[in-house]
Amino acid sequence: MNYIETPNLDSDSNIRKRSKLRRIKNASIGYLTNPYNIIVACSIIILTYLILVPLFDMLRSTFVITVADLRRIPGSQVGELTWFFWARVFLSDVSSSLLYFPLINSIIVGLSSAALAVTFGSLMAWLMLRSDLPGKKFFSLVMIIPFMLPSWTIALAWMTIFRTGTRGGAPGFLVSIGLTAPAWLAYGPVPIILVLSISNFAFAYLLVSGALSSVNSEVEEMGEIMGAGKLRMLRKITFPLVLPAIFSASIFIFARAIGSFSVPAFLGMRVNYDTISTMMVFSIRMRDTNSGFIISFVLIAMVAAALYANQRAIGVRKSYATIGGKGSRKNLLPLGKWKYPTLVFLGLFSVLGILFPIIILLVETVMLIPGRYGLEYFTLHYWIGASNPSIAAGLPGVFRNPWFWQSLRTTILLTLITATIGTILGQLLGYACSRGRGKLSGRLLEQLTFLPFMIPSVSFGALYLSMFAQPRLFLPALYGTFALLVLISVVNNLPFSTRAGVANMLQIGYELEESASIGGASFLKLFRKIVLPLAKPGFLSGFILIFVSVIRDFDLIVLLITPRTTTLSYMAWWFLDDKYDSYANAIAAIIFAIVFVVYIVAKKIGKVDLAAGLKGGN
Repeated sequence: MNYIETPNLDSDSNIRKRSKLRRIKNASIGYLTNPYNIIVACSIIILTYLILVPLFDMLRSTFVITVADLRRIPGSQVGELTWFFWARVFLSDVSSSLLYFPLINSIIVGLSSAALAVTFGSLMAWLMLRSDLPGKKFFSLVMIIPFMLPSWTIALAWMTIFRTGTRGGAPGFLVSIGLTAPAWLAYGPVPIILVLSISNFAFAYLLVSGALSSVNSEVEEMGEIMGAGKLRMLRKITFPLVLPAIFSASIFIFARAIGSFSVPAFLGMRVNYDTISTMMVFSIRMRDTNSGFIISFVLIAMVAAALYANQRAIGVRKSYATIGGKGSRKNLLPLGKWKYPTLVFLGLFSVLGILFPIIILLVETVMLIPGRYGLEYFTLHYWIGASNPSIAAGLPGVFRNPWFWQSLRTTILLTLITATIGTILGQLLGYACSRGRGKLSGRLLEQLTFLPFMIPSVSFGALYLSMFAQPRLFLPALYGTFALLVLISVVNNLPFSTRAGVANMLQIGYELEESASIGGASFLKLFRKIVLPLAKPGFLSGFILIFVSVIRDFDLIVLLITPRTTTLSYMAWWFLDDKYDSYANAIAAIIFAIVFVVYIVAKKIGKVDLAAGLKGGN
């Protein structure tokens, strides 16, 4: 008897199901263990907690009544929802002084300083890269000195030169030599605009230089062959090619100017010239916290609108490309009869506008009586002097002051730890963003890392003051701790560190990683042995960029400083606020010396490109 073997359909179906489940399981394991996916997932979760959660927490607090508000709102209860603070800021009798007048002042300051800084910075970039101007090595170093100086030190130098003594403090340098500057040049909108322009034109110089260096000069040569003059070539050829960088520099400087607290505080508050940033800090310090938070949201909205306008203006194009037959050859255009007048003008600006204020700050620190210049007043008391009741209420020199050494230690630790952590995170995030271009996860991560740029430093400090004054999820209350200063400094610098990392990683071919992976190298070994060594120049650039940013940024931490966590910037602010200008000048000189030495050492160790750090992946 013959038996016909029939297939076991149920068994085959089960085999197919198990095979499908096995494939899904293997794919899931592969997806979850993929280093790129791990980095992206962890980064999105952490950045959401550190950026978006504080933003929403601060917004929520403006609608909730606290114990401190009961006296202001009779009949209210703790935890009750209210529109009171929003109405107070926008629709009350104090709205003009609280918001609208400072807002108008901020817009005027922001637009004016951006226009001046971008015009001069762009012109300097063209002269350095495209012309036959003599002395470029000297000028290229001098032009980035304002970038290395905290903006408040430039404001301090301005006051030292132009103050008349009628608004408190000793007379300035001009008065001491028999000259009297008008009051509007010492305090108010004019000096604020000029100081912010000097402080920020280096950003425009670096950004436009990066764009201009990618433009082939043969395009300009063709225009010259066709008979176009220098101005026509600049207007019709060069300017359109670097226009995206000019727009970006304008928005960048506008955002920094309207968010600046220290410069308007130094040069404006003595004449009651308030900006939106000074009004925000003043409101929070006067315990009108919710009004300060609402003003902070206005500031954030202004920066976001400016960035949106920038994107609409330049479109989605983020690179520069020109066609030339001989590669990237750069030929210098002769300045002709304008060479030496330009050289004289730049020499005067470099000496009078940049070097002279620094020299005046140093001279003030060795004059016994501020505003009195002469060998008979020479002293080293403000540096190494012992306590003397007849000088500065008995304060010793900065090097004999224990507070100085505590502040110096805090400052050095803060800058080194933040720069190290921020640079490493920037390289990892830059790796994820560069490898995830075209993917939804990569775009989301890139947008999250860019969010801190939309929040002015002083507003970012308000965010963290709101969130970390009490325990949050797995973090304890961090207010008053050094850890909070590190945390906010790292997060605030993510836009720069990540874009420096993106620029770095885009230069490293993906095939190198594929080869190492095929050879069995783990991701950590691959990153440590291949990616990081190739990224060394960009790593140093990112480190220096963050280091300089942290040591010069007083606005970010002004609301978070406590007596246990004072930095050199805060110490200088305290001295200046108490009219001890010579001590403040000494602290400013020390900060500049630290930044300058670190920058020079980094230049010796490896090629440091600050422009790459600012342009980033753009």
